[in-house]
Amino acid sequence: MVNALRSPATEERRTPPAPQRAAGALLAVLLLGQFMSVLDVSIVNVALPTLRADLDVSGAGLQLVVAGYTVAYSVLLITGARLGGVLGHRRAFHLGLIGFTLTSLACGLAPGTTSLIVFRFLQGASAALMTPQTMSLIQRNFTGEARLRAMGFFSAMIAGGVVVGQVAGGLLVSLDLFGAGWRTVFLVNVPVGLALMVAGPRVIPPDEPEGEVDLDLLGLVILGAAVLLFVMPLILGHELGWPAWTWGCLAASVVVFALFVWVERGLAARGRRPLLSVRMLRAPGLRPAAAMLLLAPATWAGFLFTTTLHLQGDLGMSALKSGLAFVPCVVAFGAVGLSWQRVPARWHANLIPAGFAVAAVAYLFVGPLADGGVGYELLTALIGFGLGVMSIIMSVALEGVALSDAADASGLLLTLMQLGQVVGVAGVGTVFLTAVGDDGSTRHAEYITGRVLAAVALVAVVSALLLVRDRRRGRVDQVPVAVRP
Repeated sequence: MVNALRSPATEERRTPPAPQRAAGALLAVLLLGQFMSVLDVSIVNVALPTLRADLDVSGAGLQLVVAGYTVAYSVLLITGARLGGVLGHRRAFHLGLIGFTLTSLACGLAPGTTSLIVFRFLQGASAALMTPQTMSLIQRNFTGEARLRAMGFFSAMIAGGVVVGQVAGGLLVSLDLFGAGWRTVFLVNVPVGLALMVAGPRVIPPDEPEGEVDLDLLGLVILGAAVLLFVMPLILGHELGWPAWTWGCLAASVVVFALFVWVERGLAARGRRPLLSVRMLRAPGLRPAAAMLLLAPATWAGFLFTTTLHLQGDLGMSALKSGLAFVPCVVAFGAVGLSWQRVPARWHANLIPAGFAVAAVAYLFVGPLADGGVGYELLTALIGFGLGVMSIIMSVALEGVALSDAADASGLLLTLMQLGQVVGVAGVGTVFLTAVGDDGSTRHAEYITGRVLAAVALVAVVSALLLVRDRRRGRVDQVPVAVRP
């Protein structure tokens, strides 16, 4: 999340800083809640082959299990943040935590594919209510150096969640505790969630609701419809033979997205606060940043999804070994995300196209190195290293946005980032599953998938160069916004 997602009035209503020990307990509760939501994006990947065998899940079903969580999270993220103002951030955090814990239990006990997919959507919706409150509560309860340290832990928790998710998923599936198999990747959230439910009310200070907040429910419904019309045909089209309705839905999604833009502009013209302010895209650098935050996460999510199926497919790795295979990738990703601020500020924008170029070249070798080994591990590290520059985009892009518009702009970019992951699983996943041989071999699919990922990353390079151009033209003249990844 980003500082700018908080209400402009937060500074005036911040609660007094807590004593050091109480502040530590508060931060631990908030970060563990955030950690669970990040964990559940990646922990499922390694369990997919076991899940497929146990429930006889189709390729489209696997995509929906992964993407369902992110679809709900991305569409409801801004609404969840605004509900914190309506309900109070402490109450919203607890309600989201309760929902997340219950839906995790439901996912772990799901009797079939359909119920699991439904529960994953609900789990994503709960995360969308819980996680925005983490940043708001940090802003309210920490100041000065304490806030900077809290933000550093927050960034490390996000990066660490990806690492732990891939490894923990493999470990839990391999241990097969109580014969639960893949179900443990969801059930592990339950004891953690229960502990946070007990501790939360004791350590999170109460806060008052901020009064009436414009939730833009009409915009929410239209955006949700547009996303589903776009994603569902991509996921289901391959297995159904691309019937006419899939193409009709894709065409309809363009119309509904246009309707969403029209409705949002109308709300802004009437002085109301739209869900996503399209006007923000006129700010210098924001349009190329928006493109990058769609494209780069799409390659990242698509790579994680398809590589897991290949490692446990053709390479015959166990769930644990395939989870460990991702460690070089995600460690490199996290290292860049946590260290880029040490580089001189004048180089920050230039790091973005350089990183995406590294990732684009690396993707080209996904197929040639698909037999695994040290070369493949080094390749995944290069991909993680290149994509680690994603954490720089928000900071650089928001420098050109006026302080009064920072909340809307950051909300727009965060939503696009989540939607990019949905598109990656749906689009790249479909390319991969379509290219899998009749005998189930995934080697040929790795070649095609790598080329697609490289092409998408190359478009992200072009977008990054446009962002650099905007900065060099000196078009950034608004008040800078301090943002941390």
